[in-house]
Amino acid sequence: MKCDWSQHTILITEDDNMSFRYLEVVLSNQTKINIIRAENGEIAIDKVRNHPEIDVILMDIQLPVMNGYDAIKEIKKFSRIPIIAQTANVLKDDRERCMNAGCAAYISKPISIDTLLSVIGKILSTIAVG
Repeated sequence: MKCDWSQHTILITEDDNMSFRYLEVVLSNQTKINIIRAENGEIAIDKVRNHPEIDVILMDIQLPVMNGYDAIKEIKKFSRIPIIAQTANVLKDDRERCMNAGCAAYISKPISIDTLLSVIGKILSTIAVG
């Protein structure tokens, strides 16, 4: 599924270099979306404050310094950017906790590229329309 999202920007909050690189390569090759990276929740908050061009956030939950749940809560205090939680935690409670924290969507690891592209596409289509 190739898309032209070159007019959009995603913040990928991911501490694992291999996971980030995988997402970066796939998203760059298949969508041309602009990518900003944050390695932990504190950096993510700073990036959201300083990059108004961010359209969507992909937030890992298990992060050093500040976890994804806490980062989501802080970001939601000053921003309405849609957040997609990504986590290896796949229990029902984990999904509910992400959604209750204010996430627009939840994706479990290992990430299915088709699912990721579908979820991002749905979010970006609501931004373009609204």
